[in-house]
Amino acid sequence: MAAAAGGDLERLLAHQLAYYRAVAPEYESHAIPGAWGGEPEAALDAFAPAGEVLELACGQGMWTAKLLRHAHTVTALDASAEMLAIAANRVRDERVMFVLADVFEWEAERRYDVVFFGFWLSHVPLARFAEFWSRVESWLKPGGRVFFVDDAHRTADELIYGENSPIVQRRLSDGTTHRIFKVPHRPEELERRLRELGWAIKVRASADEPFSWGSGGRA
Repeated sequence: MAAAAGGDLERLLAHQLAYYRAVAPEYESHAIPGAWGGEPEAALDAFAPAGEVLELACGQGMWTAKLLRHAHTVTALDASAEMLAIAANRVRDERVMFVLADVFEWEAERRYDVVFFGFWLSHVPLARFAEFWSRVESWLKPGGRVFFVDDAHRTADELIYGENSPIVQRRLSDGTTHRIFKVPHRPEELERRLRELGWAIKVRASADEPFSWGSGGRA
């Protein structure tokens, strides 16, 4: 299964959401060590996401708390009610508004100074890549900025469709399996794709960890 289109894509996105709803209670046990610290965290602090910040796919709120070091407000969006419940319990701050919504369907009531997403872009199917970035642009104020963190880590056990497929299989502790998108972006290739869409975003890879981050705005 090298690609998905039409109904297949929608079904796979539904599988992906089902996975993140189911994995919420054990999510941290599946995370790559150092996923919420190290060089990406230092880069985010240097970026200083000030003003009104929109966080996409906030998950359990690991990055939400870090955004609050600089942000005036954070609107934290996720399609999993289970993830949002954990995030809201973790980050008890009146500056944060948690929103249950699908990134591809949500309509913002205002624009933001910064759009942030951590470990989300690799879960966006390439067929939706341009649409996703168009939506990001629609959420930004003129001159607004973007920062994201991600990884291209995929284990051999996940690659049931082969290394060339953007679809992997994840297994929960109870043995149930779910198919999700995990696109292994390379920094140079990702920069090129974004440049073709009119973005000026520099993507950097960490020296000792399997992480990358990007920052910038419209060209």
